[in-house]
Amino acid sequence: MRQGGTGHLRLYAKVPPERLGVLIGEGGKVKEELMRRTRTKITIDSKSGMVIIEPEAPDVPPINLMKAQDFIKAVAHGFSPDKAFRVLDEDQMLVVIDLKQYVGDSPNHLSRVKGRIIGEGGKARKTLEEMTGTYISVYGDYVAIIGDYEQATAAREAIEMLIQGRRHATVYRYLDRVMARVKRKRMIELWEKPEEF
Repeated sequence: MRQGGTGHLRLYAKVPPERLGVLIGEGGKVKEELMRRTRTKITIDSKSGMVIIEPEAPDVPPINLMKAQDFIKAVAHGFSPDKAFRVLDEDQMLVVIDLKQYVGDSPNHLSRVKGRIIGEGGKARKTLEEMTGTYISVYGDYVAIIGDYEQATAAREAIEMLIQGRRHATVYRYLDRVMARVKRKRMIELWEKPEEF
């Protein structure tokens, strides 16, 4: 986060060249919608892939800029705009896992680990998404997750287990337990919430 010359907040994000078109959208539609929903001004340098996010007015809360930045990062990490817009919801977040931090730079290791996370015909990734209620994208050397805090944390732990070589069945059993706990906790919270009149 940097203060612009005029004293207002500025955030930056970098987008790979092949994802810029997705971010801008047909006739600029995606970028326009993002600016409208977050009340930000977004400038894209198509040569460097650098994106600058600024508030459209002095009263725009900083969280709006951070949400816009998350959306841009989500698109940069392979999500479609439809899925990426989910990060704009108040309780949603983006988690990015750099696979190289776990397995190093070896292309063989990276593709093996990506294969484990995606599964045959995308089955493992789909199962993880369904079990946790998240969106998961495997793009380049990264895995990105969109969900609320508990969902995204569960998905990240499951993906880390797969990276470490745990069996898919073990990971799914683990997720079953975690998500059952999350559900129970949410039911209790709903129960205990005082009625609002």
